[in-house]
Amino acid sequence: MNTTKALAMLIAIGLTGQALALDLTPQEEAGKRLYREGVSSSDAQLTARVGASGMSVPASVLPCASCHGTDGRGRAEGGVRPPSLDWQRLALGEGDRQANSRSYPAYADATLARAIQQGVDPAGNRLDPAMPRFDLTLADQRNLTAYLKRLGEERDPGVEEGELRLGTLLPDSGPLAEAGHVIRAVLEDGVARLNQQGGIHGRRLQLVVLDPGPDQASAELALERLLDQERVFALVTPLAPMLDQSLSARIEQQRVPLIGSTPRSGGSTQIFDPMPSVASQLLSLASHARASLGLAPDGLRVVYAGADQAALAEQVRERLQEQGWSPAPIEAFDGQAVEGEGIVFLGRPQAFAELAAALQAAGREPYLLAASSQVANAVAGLPAQWSQRVFLAYPYVPSDWTVQGLATLSSLEQRLGLDPRQASLQVNTLCALRLLTEGLKQIGRDASRERLVAALEGLHDIDTGLTPALGFGPGRRQGMAGAHVIAVGLPGPRFTSVAPYRPVPDSL
Repeated sequence: MNTTKALAMLIAIGLTGQALALDLTPQEEAGKRLYREGVSSSDAQLTARVGASGMSVPASVLPCASCHGTDGRGRAEGGVRPPSLDWQRLALGEGDRQANSRSYPAYADATLARAIQQGVDPAGNRLDPAMPRFDLTLADQRNLTAYLKRLGEERDPGVEEGELRLGTLLPDSGPLAEAGHVIRAVLEDGVARLNQQGGIHGRRLQLVVLDPGPDQASAELALERLLDQERVFALVTPLAPMLDQSLSARIEQQRVPLIGSTPRSGGSTQIFDPMPSVASQLLSLASHARASLGLAPDGLRVVYAGADQAALAEQVRERLQEQGWSPAPIEAFDGQAVEGEGIVFLGRPQAFAELAAALQAAGREPYLLAASSQVANAVAGLPAQWSQRVFLAYPYVPSDWTVQGLATLSSLEQRLGLDPRQASLQVNTLCALRLLTEGLKQIGRDASRERLVAALEGLHDIDTGLTPALGFGPGRRQGMAGAHVIAVGLPGPRFTSVAPYRPVPDSL
């Protein structure tokens, strides 16, 4: 090989080394599965012995990553700080520590196996009893060791030296195309402005947008491409309602963070929704019904339309009971006029209009309580008799907008030629992008999905200038937990705020 060819090869290796470093061998992939899931390459159930008594539990209950993290850095929990599994540190050892005069010699393959299986370090010291001892086959131990040697250099999908890829699914045609175009415009504008400022920690953001297509099959293919081929780091505000029954499970399985709206089928530890859940919005309406409308504790009935709303309806009823209500069992709406002084409704606009018509035909005028996100499109067509009998929950209203927030929104609309009547879409997208940006800034240069989830959990009192303060927590995945209560005047409709936003506690 001549010098020119050799130099070209070296340059090529240097340019592609980062990509090659992310490719794992079959043995390393098997070790990765064992490390993260506690599953053997043979699919046999592995066991681990825990504590001084050596109680045996399935290894899948306590995989290595559950304490050491997917990045191997370890995280403090319950007063225990698992050590870093960086192979360079393990292979070099740490010599003598003056704090306790113990020797910490270097690990080799054999002593690493003894530590994992017997809980003894290379110097013969017993490891912390919190460290499980795993019963591994020779093949499993070799796989795990091979992966641990690569753990420090592996990066999560979408993280490159100078780039971080984000993804979303937005329709380009069909009934949701207009909404998709608005969300895309806001996201692309926000990403471009961040990149103009130098990106985040030296990485430019790349937004990958795919069309989910017309049905569930096409949407699932688009999601698969986004995660497996485009290898995006996180998802932001996807609009693909046909995936509502499968999206949570898929991103949970691959540990992909999603910042955006919660699917109708329910949330996930990976989903961070800037907006409050429908349940907490309805609880705000119930609080108003008790304080200002004088409804008795047994005066509310939860009614839902559509099988996909049944579980949520039951959840709302349980939350109402925690607040001191004694609602009747939930009722599925199928065209009938239901009983009750107040009806908490879950469903789509058409069903809401049909419920109002059925009640009118039966000569009943209960209070109707619903989330604006579900039924707002139906209220303009309601007859005047429902004036001041319909109350809607809104996560935010224009009075929440600060001078700076309003300027941001107005500038965005002018810059992109957006319709002010689509302000809610714009605000929701801006909030999601703001939360994602804050999370990425906090995790620093060493980006990982696990670290992003932890950073998002730690966000509190984020001032958007457009909504009440946003924040999450270890058990909280909704940025807000309440709503403004808005009375509907008819004909019109005319909207009047009758109760300001107040956070709703999870339980009493």
